[in-house]
Amino acid sequence: MSRTHVLVLPFPAQGHINPLMELSHELVKRGIKITFVNTNFNHERIMKVRAMRGGGGGEQVENDLIQLVSIPDGLEQEENKDRGLERLLESMWKVMPKKLEKLIQEINESVGEMISCVVADGAMGWALEVAEKMGIHGAAFIPTSASLLALFLSIPKLLDDGIIDSNGTPIKDQIIHLAPEMPAMRTKHFLWTQVCDLNAQRIVFHFIMRGNKALESTDWVICNSTQELEPQTFAFSPNIFPIGPLQARKNNHTDHLAGSFWPADSTCMNWLDLQQDKSVIYVAFGSIAIFDHNQLQELALGLELSNKPFLWVVRSDINKEANYDFLKEFEERLSSRGKVIGWAPQQKVLNHRSIACFLSHCGWNSTLEGLINGVPFLCWPFFADQFLDETYISDIWKVGLRLGRNEGIISREEVASKINQVFHDEGFRLRALELKEKAINSVKDGGRSNKNLKNFVDWLKA
Repeated sequence: MSRTHVLVLPFPAQGHINPLMELSHELVKRGIKITFVNTNFNHERIMKVRAMRGGGGGEQVENDLIQLVSIPDGLEQEENKDRGLERLLESMWKVMPKKLEKLIQEINESVGEMISCVVADGAMGWALEVAEKMGIHGAAFIPTSASLLALFLSIPKLLDDGIIDSNGTPIKDQIIHLAPEMPAMRTKHFLWTQVCDLNAQRIVFHFIMRGNKALESTDWVICNSTQELEPQTFAFSPNIFPIGPLQARKNNHTDHLAGSFWPADSTCMNWLDLQQDKSVIYVAFGSIAIFDHNQLQELALGLELSNKPFLWVVRSDINKEANYDFLKEFEERLSSRGKVIGWAPQQKVLNHRSIACFLSHCGWNSTLEGLINGVPFLCWPFFADQFLDETYISDIWKVGLRLGRNEGIISREEVASKINQVFHDEGFRLRALELKEKAINSVKDGGRSNKNLKNFVDWLKA
C-alpha cells in the first residue's frame, strides 16, 4: 500500500518556511511523505547552511520522507537581483504556477506515490488554484495569527464600510475591531499599507484579494495558533482550524529542520550556562528587519544603561560597515555581561533557564516561541503583522510592554526603562507562564489543536 504523498509550499521567507517545515515533520511522524518546495533562491541558501552544519548537501531529510526540491520564482535570471516584495509577487503569479504544475506532473509520472494534496502557505493562493486545476485536494496553512487572516477575509466589508478604498488605502487613520473583544487594529498598520509606495501597496493588496478567492475552493484552512490564544477570532472565523503552536510539540527545533537561511551560533548556549537564572535579555528581530546606524546605537546604549546581561542577535547583513565597527567596540567594552552573535538557535535560547525577557520584533513565530517558554516580552515591531502581534502581547495577553517612539526613534532611556519595568513586575512572567501551560496543553492528547491536527491527517489519508 502506497503512502500518502503531500506537496508543501511555503511563501519564500524564513518566517513562513520554518512553521511549514515543522508541520511537515509532524505529518512525517504520522506516516505521510512530503515533497517540500522552495524557490531556487531559498533552496540554495538552505542547502548551504545544511552543508555547513554537517547535514550534507543532499536533498532528503527525516528518513527520506521529506524531499527538498525547488522551482524558479522568475527573478533568478535578472542581473540586478532586485528581489523587492512587489516584484517578487508579480513574478510569482506569472512564473511559478506553470513550474509547479510541471513539477507535480513529473513527480506523478516518475514515482509510485502520487501527490494527493497540496498544502500551501495562505500567501500562495495560486498554488491552490493549480491543485484545483489538476484535480488534487488543496489545504491552506496560515503561519501567522488567525486574526491576520480574519482581517484579509474582511476586506470586502472594509470596502463596503468605506474604511479603505479600492486599492486598500485607508480613508483615514483609525482604530477598528472586526468583532467585539477581537484585537484592535489600526488602519495605517494594515499589512498591505506597510510597503514603500502606493503602487507596491496596490500590488500587495490585490495579491491578498486573489489569495482570498483561492481559499474559497480549498478543503481545509489550518492555522499555527490555538483556541486559547485567539478565542474571539476563532469564534468570528469558525472555518479556520488551529493546530498549533507547532513549536510546542516535543522535539520541534527549527534550527535542525532543514529550513534555516543562516547557521546558528551554538556557542551562545555555553555563554548562557554561565549566567544566573532569569537574568538575561534576549534581543532578536527576525530575518528581515533592518536598523539604521543611529537606532542600532540607541539600542546598544540602552542595553548598556540597563546594567543587565544580554544576548543580542545581529544578522550579518546588518553587522557591517559602521555598524560592525561600533558593535565590535561595544561588545569588547561589555564583554563581561554581553554577547553579540549572527544567528541563534532561538527555541533553545528561549527555553534556557537564564532568559528573563525577550526584546522582539513580534513576528508570529517569535511570539509563539516566547509564549511556549513563559518568557515576557518587550515589543519592537517593524512591519507586516508585527503591530497586531504587539497588540496581543501588550494589550490582550498582558505579557509584555510596548517601547515608545519619539519622532520615530526608540531612545536608550526608553529601552533601559522598559527593561527595568519588565524585570521588576513579576506579573508579566506569571501571565506568560499561564499562557505557556494553555498553549502546550492544546497540542497534547485531548487538546483542541491536537484534535484538529488528527482530523486533518485522517482527511489526508482518506
